[in-house]
Amino acid sequence: MLKILKYLAESKWSVLAIVVLLVLQAYCDLALPQYTADIVDVGIGQKGIESAVPERMRESTYEALRKLMTREEQEQLASSYKQGEDGSYIFCGETEAKASLEESMGISIMIVSMLESGTVSVDISGEFTDRQVLMLRQQVLEGLGDTGETLIAQRALLFVQEEYAKVGVDLGRIQRSYLYRTGGRMLAFSVVMMITAILVGLLASRIGAKLGLNLRERVFTKVVSFSHAEMEQFSTASLITRSTNDIQQVQMVVVMLLRMVVYAPIIGIGGVVKVLGTRTGMGWIIVVAVAMIMALVAVLMVVAMPKFKKMQTLVDRLNLVSREILTGVSVIRAFSREKFEEERFDAANRDLMQTQLFTNRVMNVMMPVMMLIMNGISIMIVWFGAKGIDAGNLMVGDMLAFITYTMQIVMSFLMLTMISVMLPRAGVAAERIQEVIGTEAGVRDKETVQDGKIKDVRGVVAFENVSFRYPGADEDALENLDFTARPGETTAIIGSTGCGKSTLLNLIPRFYDVTAGRITIDGVDIRDLSQHKLRSILGYVPQKAVLFSGDIASNLKFGGSDISDSRMEEAAAIAQATEFIESKPEGFRSEISQGGTNVSGGQKQRLSIARAIAKAPKIFLFDDSFSALDYKTDLTLRRALREKTGDATVIIVAQRISTILHADQIIVLDEGRIAGMGTHSRLLRDCEAYREIARSQLSKEELEGGAAV
Repeated sequence: MLKILKYLAESKWSVLAIVVLLVLQAYCDLALPQYTADIVDVGIGQKGIESAVPERMRESTYEALRKLMTREEQEQLASSYKQGEDGSYIFCGETEAKASLEESMGISIMIVSMLESGTVSVDISGEFTDRQVLMLRQQVLEGLGDTGETLIAQRALLFVQEEYAKVGVDLGRIQRSYLYRTGGRMLAFSVVMMITAILVGLLASRIGAKLGLNLRERVFTKVVSFSHAEMEQFSTASLITRSTNDIQQVQMVVVMLLRMVVYAPIIGIGGVVKVLGTRTGMGWIIVVAVAMIMALVAVLMVVAMPKFKKMQTLVDRLNLVSREILTGVSVIRAFSREKFEEERFDAANRDLMQTQLFTNRVMNVMMPVMMLIMNGISIMIVWFGAKGIDAGNLMVGDMLAFITYTMQIVMSFLMLTMISVMLPRAGVAAERIQEVIGTEAGVRDKETVQDGKIKDVRGVVAFENVSFRYPGADEDALENLDFTARPGETTAIIGSTGCGKSTLLNLIPRFYDVTAGRITIDGVDIRDLSQHKLRSILGYVPQKAVLFSGDIASNLKFGGSDISDSRMEEAAAIAQATEFIESKPEGFRSEISQGGTNVSGGQKQRLSIARAIAKAPKIFLFDDSFSALDYKTDLTLRRALREKTGDATVIIVAQRISTILHADQIIVLDEGRIAGMGTHSRLLRDCEAYREIARSQLSKEELEGGAAV
């Protein structure tokens, strides 16, 4: 959760704007139930009459009410009314005056009504003192009991209606005016709510999209900077999942956080405040509802959360199995292992399905239970509210408003519950993303690099007592290597499988860093150079040829935008790729599918070699890059390469002696150590390990006479 909030801090102003908009939306949302109650109680029940203070009344009514008021109240009454030409009194005071007159007018109207009905017998022909007025009011209130205030308000409004009818006021017009006015306000609030909801959705979506964009960029940038060690630590399948599915999870939850989690407490707290303001006496129902929902959420947390956390691991596993099967489908068919791989995929698929089914079932149970709680609360409110209405303590509109506010409070908890289910999974996804972003690359540039020490690169590569051990390994893969590869010469590395040939070559471009000793180029430690500078002077051809989707030209010019068409065509000719390129209808513009699946292994290897040649580097690194070529193509390619790279340093890792037979320097590796070093003829004479390799690959005549290049 903290990591997700940390990501949101990058868009703090947009988040602040969303909070302001949500407060405005909640204000409008919380205002609507009260307007609904007013329409029911005032607009319909009271025919649009809002106050017990009449806008107009007869002179006789005015005098009767005045006599039942204290001297101070009489003065206020006189200042608030003026007599019209027809003798009736018209209200001319301010809104504040009406509010202060409400209480005195209400009790006075109640006494007048009781006098007219004969319930109270009092002579009002004379004037009353303030003490007599207050005693009369006290007597009336005691007679009304606990429901006195409600009865006074109801009787006062009914009296005002009757008075309006007697003075000729159109009650229908008053009612319509009130309904239009209140309905118009509700419509205005609804429009504001709609606009704010749209703006919040727009801003939340933009923040989510921007967050996803930034996270993908940061993850990709970090992964590109990883050395081989970090790539092996995470695995390709896991990195793909983290870059796509995990970021999508975080992005989706961020949008929901901004739209729901921020809104839920605002509407919940506002609903509680409004409920307390209704004075219905049913606040305990809210407590019961919240307690039941919290219990439901607690059960959900205990039961479902572990499964949500496990789900991401199972997605990783499924991706890994899928990737292995899809990339190795030809091998699977060749060994008739389709059934076995189907079962392996089915096992990973079913594990994920069962976990998803469990979490979905829990969610499916949660929603009906939540609806049961909400409907049960509604029934309780109606039950106890009806009793209050029957007793005269509650109005219908207030009960409707209470139901609405209660549902808003419950829905706020429901929103929090829904997001609380998604948060753990998003939290796990955020942690997995942060693992990638927070992982420091094992191979990185020094704060101060010394690129300026190498200006005119000669290409002298020297291994000085170099040792290397893989992370977590118990023994060194390479130990105490000392040799120098010079410009204009070919240095070949040969040895048995697993002796460390490719590992040695991978140390030069700093795919790994040496454990001990140092590697220098023109006397400068490669760790003192920036990786960009170091790799700009290298032409690397990997053991497994890699091509990118695009066309042949884009692949051959992959080494830099400064590579001209003539250099590209020359490189293709040296790599013996021109013939098959020109046989294609579109030549160098022929499409290369993803991974180079539409070209053969030999063609892919020649294009990979041509890509390195087109870069025109000072140092060539060939990691067993001729293995897929037939002997004739291999021989022709090496002959052309020697002519082209006469002043460059060439380091070749090879399995076939025929490829390196005429190398200027051959280094024989045996279990990570140098077993011999020299020319072919010298090694045949002095190195037993080399003789064993030679006997296994060359005929007796070739051993005795060599092979021409």
